[in-house]
Amino acid sequence: MSEAEFDLMDELYFVQPYTYLIETLAWEDELLLATLQSLYAQGLIKCLDDPDTERFGAVDISKEGKDLYFLATKKGLMAHNTL
Repeated sequence: MSEAEFDLMDELYFVQPYTYLIETLAWEDELLLATLQSLYAQGLIKCLDDPDTERFGAVDISKEGKDLYFLATKKGLMAHNTL
């Protein structure tokens, strides 16, 4: 897990909207979207349409990410806590 991925995982113990992440981390959109995509591809986070509705199937975070919410998966929490 890269340093950016680790820092982002710190924020995803609870459901967070993209707007919260971009403000809290103060990253460029490109870095945040790429890091979200990487974590999603590894199965470490899941995407949600709203705080209570998980998105199933393929998600193109580079196109849809700014409108989504994110949460660490059990696998992601385990990976984050073992580093």
